[in-house]
Amino acid sequence: MKTFASTLTMFALLTAVTAAEPPKPFGPVPSERQLRWHQLQFYCFIHFTVNTFTDKEWGYGDEAETVFAPTAFDANQIARTAKEAGMRGLVLTCKHHDGFCLWPSAFTEHSVKKSPWRDGKGDMVKEISAACRRHGLKFGVYLSPWDRNHKDYARPEYITYYRNQLRELLTNYGEVFEMWFDGANGGDGYYGGAREKRKIDNRTYYDWDNTWKIVRELQPFACMFSDGGPDVRWVGNERGFAGETCWAAMTREGLLPGHADPKLLNAGQRDGKDWLPAEVDVSIRPGWFYHEKEDAKVKTPEQLVKIYFESVGRGANLILNLPPDRRGIIHENDVKSLREMRRVLDKTFSKDLARNAKLTASNVRGGDKAFGPAKLTDGKCATYWSTDDNVTTPELTLEWNKLVTFDVVKIAEEIQLGQRVEEFVLDQWKDGAWQEFAKATSIGPQRLLRFAPVTTAKLRLRITKSPVCPAISELGLFKQP
Repeated sequence: MKTFASTLTMFALLTAVTAAEPPKPFGPVPSERQLRWHQLQFYCFIHFTVNTFTDKEWGYGDEAETVFAPTAFDANQIARTAKEAGMRGLVLTCKHHDGFCLWPSAFTEHSVKKSPWRDGKGDMVKEISAACRRHGLKFGVYLSPWDRNHKDYARPEYITYYRNQLRELLTNYGEVFEMWFDGANGGDGYYGGAREKRKIDNRTYYDWDNTWKIVRELQPFACMFSDGGPDVRWVGNERGFAGETCWAAMTREGLLPGHADPKLLNAGQRDGKDWLPAEVDVSIRPGWFYHEKEDAKVKTPEQLVKIYFESVGRGANLILNLPPDRRGIIHENDVKSLREMRRVLDKTFSKDLARNAKLTASNVRGGDKAFGPAKLTDGKCATYWSTDDNVTTPELTLEWNKLVTFDVVKIAEEIQLGQRVEEFVLDQWKDGAWQEFAKATSIGPQRLLRFAPVTTAKLRLRITKSPVCPAISELGLFKQP
């Protein structure tokens, strides 16, 4: 006679035997640090230096340290503004091309320690990083490779200086989620009084492989950004949009900071060998630094929402620049626009109509509920609907017992299995037949589609092109306010 325990054991064995195996990954997949980065989606840039007070975008490098004099600097106001806008991190320009350092670096006097701010005893990097922790934001660092102030720029000695500063920033301010490397390199500058033009070979001068090793050593989970990664790529423009088709894959071989094909970076490569997702960098104002004459030129909430849909909504991350004014806080006009943007986005995504639908799939992997369509609306990004290996163009139907109206669709893939789907179509049931109303290509970590309002009781998702079976982790339907 079988015991209850032996029956349970037999059931567990049978379940293990009959449960379907997950799909095999397709193409490149993200690393653990890249997965953490993808989860952030939206964060801010803070551009603040002597340029704020000289009314320039690029400082020459000869600016007196005394010009840096914010009258009411408030790290909490900056971090709180980012948090209230729905951002999850902040990247600070600790040193821009002018060479002025927002922390009291031990390797130069051209820093806050020679400014009137905090009587020369302040450390803006410390205050901002601490404010980020208080407000639950990740902290990131920008350190310009070009330095128009330093006497040794374009000589081997400067690389030692640059790496020393990199080590300061990566060891003294807690965990760093992103290390931002700019592509602007060489040209005219102060250079310790030489006032001349200096050129470098930016493929070899910085010895990037060994510079990157410092980041890996000190901050193993920090993603490094540049034109060519190695973890995150530039999107190819500063206007706020990723490509309509935007693959996370690219082949990194030969890519370096300062060397970019904007069109290629904007779209990625379907057959790329490396997971190298795009980051969209754009400023809330025409310039990257604060200029009073731009107070009336802050991007409107409508423009910011559009940027969100064309960046985060195309599988990229969005880094929106918020330049503090001469007081050392985010200007009221910027705050007002951000708050309205957040209100619109919160209202849009407050109710997911897909949660109330009956979901039916044309195929489920191995007939196993673990891969069934209910996984699309369970709120868990690690679960997904998938099909048998030989079923690459399946269909999924959502049905309601009454008419629903929506104008936004959200769809996401389980990216730990790679970017799989190449084309998909959405149909509505209207006048007794299916009618196509939207289609798109790449999906990745998130795809948002906006369209004219659709009112229907049935929706169909068709995967129309995919080299392998899909692994769709989320499908949501929303109505904009």
